[in-house]
Amino acid sequence: MTKSTDHPVSTSRRTALKTLGAVGAAATLPLWSRYAQAQTSEPIRIGFQKHATGIGAAYGRWYERTTDAAVAKINAEGGINGRMVELVTEDDGTDPKRGAEVLEKFANQSKCDVAFGTLYSHVVIGSAPRAAELKLPYFVVSEGHHVASGILNRWTVQPGITDVKSQVQAMAPFVSKTLGKKVTMIYPDFAFGYDHRDNFSAAMKAQGGEVLEMIAVPPTETSFTKYFPKIPRDTEVLYHVMVGPAVLTFVKELGEFFGPNRPELFGFIDSLEAVDMASPGLEFLEGTYFWEGMPRYLQPDTPDYVKTYRDAVGIDANGASVNDAKDVSTAAHMFGCWETLHVIKAGMEASGYVGPKDRQKLIEAVEAMSVMPAGLAHPQGGKLFNGKTHQVFGPQYISQVENGKLVVKHTAAITDTLYADEVDYTAQSF
Repeated sequence: MTKSTDHPVSTSRRTALKTLGAVGAAATLPLWSRYAQAQTSEPIRIGFQKHATGIGAAYGRWYERTTDAAVAKINAEGGINGRMVELVTEDDGTDPKRGAEVLEKFANQSKCDVAFGTLYSHVVIGSAPRAAELKLPYFVVSEGHHVASGILNRWTVQPGITDVKSQVQAMAPFVSKTLGKKVTMIYPDFAFGYDHRDNFSAAMKAQGGEVLEMIAVPPTETSFTKYFPKIPRDTEVLYHVMVGPAVLTFVKELGEFFGPNRPELFGFIDSLEAVDMASPGLEFLEGTYFWEGMPRYLQPDTPDYVKTYRDAVGIDANGASVNDAKDVSTAAHMFGCWETLHVIKAGMEASGYVGPKDRQKLIEAVEAMSVMPAGLAHPQGGKLFNGKTHQVFGPQYISQVENGKLVVKHTAAITDTLYADEVDYTAQSF
Protein backbone atom coordinates (compact mmCIF):
# COMPACT_ATOMS: atom_id res chain seq x y z
CA MET A 1 0.00 0.00 0.00
CA THR A 2 1.31 3.46 -0.84
CA LYS A 3 0.79 6.61 1.14
CA SER A 4 1.69 10.21 0.52
CA THR A 5 2.31 12.33 3.57
CA ASP A 6 -0.95 14.17 2.98
CA HIS A 7 -3.46 11.42 2.21
CA PRO A 8 -3.48 8.32 4.42
CA VAL A 9 -4.60 5.17 2.66
CA SER A 10 -6.98 2.58 4.04
CA THR A 11 -7.26 -0.83 2.42
CA SER A 12 -10.65 -2.49 2.13
CA ARG A 13 -11.14 -6.24 2.02
CA ARG A 14 -12.15 -5.91 -1.65
CA THR A 15 -8.91 -4.06 -2.45
CA ALA A 16 -6.94 -6.68 -0.57
CA LEU A 17 -8.58 -9.42 -2.61
CA LYS A 18 -7.51 -7.69 -5.82
CA THR A 19 -3.97 -7.38 -4.49
CA LEU A 20 -3.88 -11.06 -3.59
CA GLY A 21 -5.10 -11.98 -7.04
CA ALA A 22 -2.48 -9.79 -8.69
CA VAL A 23 0.38 -11.61 -7.02
CA GLY A 24 -1.17 -15.03 -7.29
CA ALA A 25 -1.62 -15.61 -3.58
CA ALA A 26 -4.29 -17.94 -2.26
CA ALA A 27 -6.74 -16.42 0.23
CA THR A 28 -6.19 -19.10 2.83
CA LEU A 29 -7.71 -18.83 6.28
CA PRO A 30 -4.35 -18.42 8.09
CA LEU A 31 -3.39 -15.59 5.73
CA TRP A 32 -6.71 -13.83 6.21
CA SER A 33 -6.44 -14.31 9.95
CA ARG A 34 -3.08 -12.57 9.91
CA TYR A 35 -4.43 -9.93 7.55
CA ALA A 36 -7.43 -9.16 9.76
CA GLN A 37 -5.12 -8.78 12.73
CA ALA A 38 -2.86 -6.50 10.71
CA GLN A 39 -5.83 -4.31 9.77
CA THR A 40 -6.19 -3.27 13.41
CA SER A 41 -2.45 -2.83 13.97
CA GLU A 42 -0.25 0.17 13.32
CA PRO A 43 1.44 -0.40 9.94
CA ILE A 44 5.16 -0.75 9.34
CA ARG A 45 6.06 2.54 7.67
CA ILE A 46 8.86 2.54 5.13
CA GLY A 47 10.08 5.91 3.93
CA PHE A 48 10.78 5.64 0.20
CA GLN A 49 13.35 8.23 -0.88
CA LYS A 50 12.38 8.55 -4.53
CA HIS A 51 14.24 10.25 -7.36
CA ALA A 52 10.97 11.59 -8.78
CA THR A 53 12.69 14.59 -10.36
CA GLY A 54 16.24 15.44 -11.35
CA ILE A 55 18.70 13.27 -13.28
CA GLY A 56 17.50 10.09 -11.58
CA ALA A 57 13.82 10.41 -12.53
CA ALA A 58 13.73 7.42 -14.93
CA TYR A 59 15.14 5.21 -12.21
CA GLY A 60 12.80 6.71 -9.62
CA ARG A 61 9.76 5.83 -11.72
CA TRP A 62 10.75 2.17 -12.03
CA TYR A 63 12.10 1.93 -8.48
CA GLU A 64 8.63 2.97 -7.34
CA ARG A 65 6.85 0.43 -9.54
CA THR A 66 9.11 -2.34 -8.28
CA THR A 67 8.67 -1.20 -4.69
CA ASP A 68 4.89 -1.08 -5.03
CA ALA A 69 4.88 -4.62 -6.45
CA ALA A 70 7.06 -5.94 -3.62
CA VAL A 71 4.90 -4.27 -0.97
CA ALA A 72 1.76 -5.73 -2.57
CA LYS A 73 3.32 -9.19 -2.43
CA ILE A 74 4.49 -8.82 1.17
CA ASN A 75 1.12 -7.48 2.33
CA ALA A 76 -0.74 -10.23 0.47
CA GLU A 77 1.35 -12.75 2.40
CA GLY A 78 0.42 -11.21 5.74
CA GLY A 79 2.76 -8.25 5.96
CA ILE A 80 5.67 -8.08 8.41
CA ASN A 81 5.12 -9.54 11.86
CA GLY A 82 1.39 -9.53 11.17
CA ARG A 83 1.31 -5.84 10.21
CA MET A 84 0.76 -4.24 6.84
CA VAL A 85 3.56 -2.30 5.14
CA GLU A 86 2.81 1.30 4.27
CA LEU A 87 5.03 3.36 1.98
CA VAL A 88 5.65 7.03 2.66
CA THR A 89 7.09 8.47 -0.54
CA GLU A 90 9.07 11.70 -0.80
CA ASP A 91 10.88 13.20 -3.79
CA ASP A 92 14.54 13.97 -3.06
CA GLY A 93 15.06 15.65 -6.44
CA THR A 94 18.17 13.47 -6.89
CA ASP A 95 19.80 16.09 -4.69
CA PRO A 96 22.04 15.39 -1.64
CA LYS A 97 20.82 18.30 0.49
CA ARG A 98 17.21 17.49 -0.20
CA GLY A 99 17.92 13.83 0.46
CA ALA A 100 19.01 14.60 4.02
CA GLU A 101 15.89 16.74 4.51
CA VAL A 102 13.71 13.84 3.33
CA LEU A 103 15.24 11.55 5.95
CA GLU A 104 14.52 14.15 8.62
CA LYS A 105 10.90 14.25 7.48
CA PHE A 106 10.64 10.45 7.52
CA ALA A 107 11.92 10.22 11.09
CA ASN A 108 10.28 13.23 12.74
CA GLN A 109 7.05 13.87 10.82
CA SER A 110 6.00 10.64 9.11
CA LYS A 111 7.21 8.40 11.95
CA CYS A 112 8.76 5.91 9.55
CA ASP A 113 10.43 2.78 10.87
CA VAL A 114 13.16 2.77 8.21
CA ALA A 115 14.26 4.72 5.14
CA PHE A 116 14.79 2.95 1.83
CA GLY A 117 15.43 3.13 -1.87
CA THR A 118 18.11 5.69 -2.70
CA LEU A 119 20.04 5.13 -5.93
CA TYR A 120 22.37 7.99 -6.89
CA SER A 121 25.59 7.82 -4.91
CA HIS A 122 25.93 11.54 -4.22
CA VAL A 123 22.47 11.49 -2.64
CA VAL A 124 23.40 8.48 -0.50
CA ILE A 125 26.63 10.13 0.64
CA GLY A 126 24.78 13.36 1.43
CA SER A 127 21.95 11.59 3.29
CA ALA A 128 23.70 8.83 5.26
CA PRO A 129 25.21 11.09 7.96
CA ARG A 130 21.73 12.37 8.79
CA ALA A 131 20.44 8.80 9.01
CA ALA A 132 23.08 8.09 11.64
CA GLU A 133 22.18 11.23 13.61
CA LEU A 134 18.51 10.23 13.53
CA LYS A 135 19.35 6.57 14.29
CA LEU A 136 17.17 5.68 11.32
CA PRO A 137 18.02 2.44 9.46
CA TYR A 138 18.89 3.49 5.92
CA PHE A 139 18.59 0.73 3.29
CA VAL A 140 20.10 2.02 0.05
CA VAL A 141 19.77 0.53 -3.45
CA SER A 142 22.65 2.38 -4.99
CA GLU A 143 25.44 -0.01 -6.14
CA GLY A 144 28.08 2.59 -5.26
CA HIS A 145 31.10 1.40 -3.30
CA HIS A 146 30.55 4.07 -0.65
CA VAL A 147 28.92 1.64 1.80
CA ALA A 148 31.58 -1.09 1.69
CA SER A 149 34.41 1.45 1.49
CA GLY A 150 33.74 2.44 5.10
CA ILE A 151 33.01 6.14 4.55
CA LEU A 152 29.43 5.88 5.82
CA ASN A 153 28.07 4.45 9.09
CA ARG A 154 26.49 1.52 10.85
CA TRP A 155 22.95 2.71 10.13
CA THR A 156 23.46 2.52 6.35
CA VAL A 157 23.14 -0.87 4.64
CA GLN A 158 23.17 -2.11 1.03
CA PRO A 159 21.80 -5.67 1.18
CA GLY A 160 19.87 -5.93 -2.10
CA ILE A 161 22.23 -4.83 -4.88
CA THR A 162 25.92 -5.39 -5.60
CA ASP A 163 28.45 -2.57 -5.71
CA VAL A 164 30.60 -1.21 -8.53
CA LYS A 165 33.86 -2.60 -7.16
CA SER A 166 32.53 -6.16 -7.25
CA GLN A 167 30.92 -5.61 -10.65
CA VAL A 168 34.02 -4.28 -12.42
CA GLN A 169 36.26 -6.84 -10.77
CA ALA A 170 34.11 -9.52 -12.41
CA MET A 171 34.07 -7.72 -15.80
CA ALA A 172 37.80 -7.01 -16.19
CA PRO A 173 38.88 -10.60 -17.00
CA PHE A 174 36.28 -10.82 -19.78
CA VAL A 175 37.24 -7.44 -21.23
CA SER A 176 40.97 -8.14 -21.23
CA LYS A 177 40.71 -11.68 -22.64
CA THR A 178 37.90 -11.14 -25.15
CA LEU A 179 38.07 -7.52 -26.33
CA GLY A 180 41.49 -6.01 -25.70
CA LYS A 181 43.91 -4.70 -23.11
CA LYS A 182 44.19 -1.01 -24.05
CA VAL A 183 41.13 0.72 -22.67
CA THR A 184 39.72 4.23 -22.62
CA MET A 185 37.04 4.95 -20.03
CA ILE A 186 34.14 7.43 -20.28
CA TYR A 187 32.26 7.85 -17.00
CA PRO A 188 30.09 10.37 -15.10
CA ASP A 189 31.88 13.03 -13.10
CA PHE A 190 30.61 12.20 -9.62
CA ALA A 191 31.09 9.50 -6.95
CA PHE A 192 29.53 6.66 -8.95
CA GLY A 193 31.82 7.40 -11.90
CA TYR A 194 34.85 7.60 -9.66
CA ASP A 195 34.06 4.11 -8.39
CA HIS A 196 34.29 2.89 -12.00
CA ARG A 197 37.42 4.92 -12.71
CA ASP A 198 39.35 3.74 -9.68
CA ASN A 199 38.21 0.14 -9.46
CA PHE A 200 38.11 -0.80 -13.13
CA SER A 201 41.53 0.70 -13.82
CA ALA A 202 42.94 -1.34 -10.91
CA ALA A 203 41.14 -4.47 -12.08
CA MET A 204 42.47 -4.07 -15.64
CA LYS A 205 45.99 -3.59 -14.35
CA ALA A 206 45.65 -6.85 -12.42
CA GLN A 207 44.75 -8.50 -15.76
CA GLY A 208 47.81 -7.09 -17.50
CA GLY A 209 45.76 -4.40 -19.19
CA GLU A 210 46.12 -0.63 -19.31
CA VAL A 211 43.71 2.30 -19.15
CA LEU A 212 45.02 4.84 -21.65
CA GLU A 213 42.63 7.69 -20.86
CA MET A 214 39.92 8.50 -18.34
CA ILE A 215 37.27 10.93 -19.56
CA ALA A 216 34.89 12.33 -16.95
CA VAL A 217 31.59 13.83 -18.18
CA PRO A 218 29.15 15.86 -16.05
CA PRO A 219 26.00 13.77 -15.49
CA THR A 220 23.86 16.74 -16.56
CA GLU A 221 25.63 17.04 -19.94
CA THR A 222 23.35 17.08 -23.00
CA SER A 223 25.92 16.83 -25.83
CA PHE A 224 28.99 14.61 -25.83
CA THR A 225 30.77 14.94 -29.17
CA LYS A 226 33.34 17.36 -27.75
CA TYR A 227 34.65 14.64 -25.41
CA PHE A 228 35.26 11.97 -28.04
CA PRO A 229 38.42 13.48 -29.65
CA LYS A 230 40.14 12.80 -26.31
CA ILE A 231 39.97 9.05 -27.02
CA PRO A 232 43.50 7.86 -27.99
CA ARG A 233 43.80 6.30 -31.44
CA ASP A 234 45.38 3.12 -30.13
CA THR A 235 42.35 2.41 -27.90
CA GLU A 236 41.28 -1.21 -28.31
CA VAL A 237 38.26 -1.06 -26.01
CA LEU A 238 36.03 1.88 -25.17
CA TYR A 239 34.49 1.33 -21.74
CA HIS A 240 31.45 3.52 -21.23
CA VAL A 241 29.06 4.09 -18.36
CA MET A 242 26.82 7.12 -18.55
CA VAL A 243 23.82 8.24 -16.52
CA GLY A 244 21.15 10.94 -16.69
CA PRO A 245 18.40 12.01 -19.08
CA ALA A 246 20.69 12.29 -22.12
CA VAL A 247 22.00 8.72 -22.24
CA LEU A 248 20.37 8.05 -25.62
CA THR A 249 22.07 11.13 -27.04
CA PHE A 250 25.39 9.94 -25.65
CA VAL A 251 25.19 6.54 -27.34
CA LYS A 252 23.91 7.98 -30.64
CA GLU A 253 26.69 10.57 -30.80
CA LEU A 254 29.22 7.87 -29.99
CA GLY A 255 28.09 5.92 -33.05
CA GLU A 256 28.12 9.02 -35.27
CA PHE A 257 31.64 9.89 -34.14
CA PHE A 258 33.19 6.49 -34.88
CA GLY A 259 31.14 5.27 -37.81
CA PRO A 260 32.23 1.77 -38.93
CA ASN A 261 35.76 2.17 -37.53
CA ARG A 262 34.98 1.95 -33.85
CA PRO A 263 37.04 0.15 -31.25
CA GLU A 264 35.44 -2.68 -29.32
CA LEU A 265 32.72 -1.37 -27.02
CA PHE A 266 32.01 -2.56 -23.51
CA GLY A 267 29.31 -0.62 -21.74
CA PHE A 268 27.54 -0.73 -18.45
CA ILE A 269 23.82 -0.83 -19.21
CA ASP A 270 23.48 2.42 -17.24
CA SER A 271 24.32 4.03 -20.59
CA LEU A 272 21.06 2.63 -21.98
CA GLU A 273 18.84 2.07 -18.95
CA ALA A 274 15.22 2.97 -19.76
CA VAL A 275 16.22 3.31 -23.44
CA ASP A 276 14.74 1.15 -26.23
CA MET A 277 17.52 -0.84 -27.91
CA ALA A 278 15.57 -0.50 -31.16
CA SER A 279 15.84 3.31 -31.11
CA PRO A 280 17.02 4.75 -34.45
CA GLY A 281 20.75 5.44 -34.39
CA LEU A 282 21.68 2.50 -32.15
CA GLU A 283 22.27 0.01 -34.94
CA PHE A 284 26.04 0.36 -34.50
CA LEU A 285 25.74 -1.36 -31.12
CA GLU A 286 25.15 -4.71 -32.80
CA GLY A 287 27.76 -7.13 -31.52
CA THR A 288 28.87 -4.95 -28.61
CA TYR A 289 28.79 -5.98 -24.96
CA PHE A 290 27.10 -4.69 -21.83
CA TRP A 291 27.17 -5.44 -18.13
CA GLU A 292 23.70 -6.06 -16.74
CA GLY A 293 22.81 -6.36 -13.08
CA MET A 294 19.81 -8.41 -14.13
CA PRO A 295 18.95 -9.26 -17.75
CA ARG A 296 16.45 -6.89 -19.35
CA TYR A 297 15.26 -9.38 -21.95
CA LEU A 298 13.61 -12.66 -21.05
CA GLN A 299 16.26 -15.33 -21.66
CA PRO A 300 15.50 -18.90 -22.87
CA ASP A 301 16.57 -20.38 -19.53
CA THR A 302 14.84 -17.81 -17.30
CA PRO A 303 13.70 -19.51 -14.04
CA ASP A 304 10.00 -19.47 -13.14
CA TYR A 305 10.59 -17.30 -10.05
CA VAL A 306 12.15 -14.62 -12.27
CA LYS A 307 9.10 -14.76 -14.55
CA THR A 308 6.87 -14.34 -11.49
CA TYR A 309 8.90 -11.31 -10.41
CA ARG A 310 8.72 -9.77 -13.89
CA ASP A 311 4.96 -10.33 -14.05
CA ALA A 312 4.50 -8.71 -10.62
CA VAL A 313 6.53 -5.67 -11.64
CA GLY A 314 4.75 -5.48 -15.00
CA ILE A 315 7.43 -5.88 -17.65
CA ASP A 316 7.19 -7.84 -20.89
CA ALA A 317 9.72 -10.13 -22.57
CA ASN A 318 11.66 -7.08 -23.82
CA GLY A 319 11.84 -5.50 -20.38
CA ALA A 320 9.31 -2.77 -21.20
CA SER A 321 6.06 -1.97 -19.44
CA VAL A 322 3.26 -4.38 -20.30
CA ASN A 323 1.11 -1.28 -20.74
CA ASP A 324 3.48 0.64 -23.02
CA ALA A 325 6.17 -1.04 -25.14
CA LYS A 326 8.08 2.25 -25.35
CA ASP A 327 8.29 2.60 -21.57
CA VAL A 328 11.52 0.63 -21.04
CA SER A 329 12.44 -0.44 -17.53
CA THR A 330 15.61 0.00 -15.51
CA ALA A 331 15.78 -3.77 -15.14
CA ALA A 332 19.48 -3.93 -14.27
CA HIS A 333 18.96 -1.98 -11.04
CA MET A 334 15.34 -1.96 -9.93
CA PHE A 335 15.35 -5.58 -8.73
CA GLY A 336 17.39 -4.22 -5.80
CA CYS A 337 14.25 -2.57 -4.41
CA TRP A 338 12.33 -5.85 -4.46
CA GLU A 339 15.20 -7.73 -2.82
CA THR A 340 15.95 -5.05 -0.22
CA LEU A 341 12.33 -4.99 0.93
CA HIS A 342 12.49 -8.75 1.43
CA VAL A 343 15.68 -8.29 3.46
CA ILE A 344 13.92 -5.66 5.61
CA LYS A 345 11.05 -8.10 6.13
CA ALA A 346 13.42 -10.94 7.07
CA GLY A 347 15.38 -8.65 9.41
CA MET A 348 12.28 -7.37 11.17
CA GLU A 349 10.96 -10.89 11.63
CA ALA A 350 14.30 -12.20 12.92
CA SER A 351 14.62 -9.31 15.39
CA GLY A 352 10.98 -9.34 16.51
CA TYR A 353 10.71 -5.73 15.39
CA VAL A 354 7.88 -3.81 17.05
CA GLY A 355 8.81 -0.15 16.69
CA PRO A 356 11.59 2.47 16.57
CA LYS A 357 13.07 1.24 19.85
CA ASP A 358 14.00 -1.94 17.94
CA ARG A 359 15.87 -0.21 15.13
CA GLN A 360 19.26 -1.24 16.50
CA LYS A 361 18.08 -4.85 16.77
CA LEU A 362 16.98 -4.67 13.14
CA ILE A 363 20.43 -3.57 11.97
CA GLU A 364 22.05 -6.30 14.06
CA ALA A 365 19.70 -8.92 12.60
CA VAL A 366 20.61 -7.87 9.05
CA GLU A 367 24.31 -7.90 9.96
CA ALA A 368 23.88 -11.53 11.02
CA MET A 369 22.62 -12.54 7.56
CA SER A 370 24.87 -14.43 5.18
CA VAL A 371 23.54 -16.72 2.42
CA MET A 372 20.54 -15.45 0.46
CA PRO A 373 19.30 -18.24 -1.85
CA ALA A 374 18.03 -17.47 -5.33
CA GLY A 375 14.25 -17.48 -5.50
CA LEU A 376 11.28 -15.14 -5.53
CA ALA A 377 12.73 -13.05 -2.69
CA HIS A 378 16.06 -12.81 -4.56
CA PRO A 379 15.23 -13.13 -8.27
CA GLN A 380 18.50 -11.59 -9.50
CA GLY A 381 20.33 -14.64 -8.17
CA GLY A 382 21.70 -16.17 -5.00
CA LYS A 383 23.70 -13.80 -2.85
CA LEU A 384 26.21 -13.61 -0.03
CA PHE A 385 25.84 -10.77 2.47
CA ASN A 386 28.85 -9.46 4.39
CA GLY A 387 27.59 -8.14 7.72
CA LYS A 388 30.88 -6.41 8.49
CA THR A 389 30.86 -4.26 5.35
CA HIS A 390 27.04 -4.02 5.02
CA GLN A 391 27.38 -5.04 1.36
CA VAL A 392 25.84 -7.90 -0.60
CA PHE A 393 27.62 -9.86 -3.35
CA GLY A 394 25.92 -11.66 -6.22
CA PRO A 395 26.16 -12.80 -9.85
CA GLN A 396 26.92 -10.40 -12.71
CA TYR A 397 25.75 -10.74 -16.30
CA ILE A 398 27.56 -9.92 -19.56
CA SER A 399 25.23 -9.60 -22.53
CA GLN A 400 25.84 -9.03 -26.23
CA VAL A 401 23.60 -7.14 -28.62
CA GLU A 402 22.18 -9.61 -31.14
CA ASN A 403 19.48 -8.55 -33.58
CA GLY A 404 18.82 -5.49 -31.45
CA LYS A 405 18.35 -7.42 -28.20
CA LEU A 406 20.58 -8.22 -25.23
CA VAL A 407 21.53 -11.89 -25.00
CA VAL A 408 23.38 -13.14 -21.91
CA LYS A 409 26.77 -14.61 -22.86
CA HIS A 410 28.50 -14.94 -19.51
CA THR A 411 27.47 -15.02 -15.87
CA ALA A 412 30.15 -14.15 -13.35
CA ALA A 413 29.92 -16.14 -10.14
CA ILE A 414 29.81 -14.57 -6.69
CA THR A 415 33.37 -15.76 -6.09
CA ASP A 416 34.52 -13.57 -9.00
CA THR A 417 33.16 -10.47 -7.25
CA LEU A 418 34.60 -10.79 -3.74
CA TYR A 419 37.27 -8.47 -2.39
CA ALA A 420 39.00 -7.90 0.95
CA ASP A 421 37.02 -6.08 3.66
CA GLU A 422 37.74 -2.37 3.96
CA VAL A 423 35.64 -1.76 7.08
CA ASP A 424 33.98 -3.55 9.98
CA TYR A 425 30.83 -1.63 10.80
CA THR A 426 29.93 -4.14 13.51
CA ALA A 427 32.87 -2.80 15.52
CA GLN A 428 31.35 0.69 15.48
CA SER A 429 28.94 1.91 18.14
CA PHE A 430 25.39 2.88 17.38
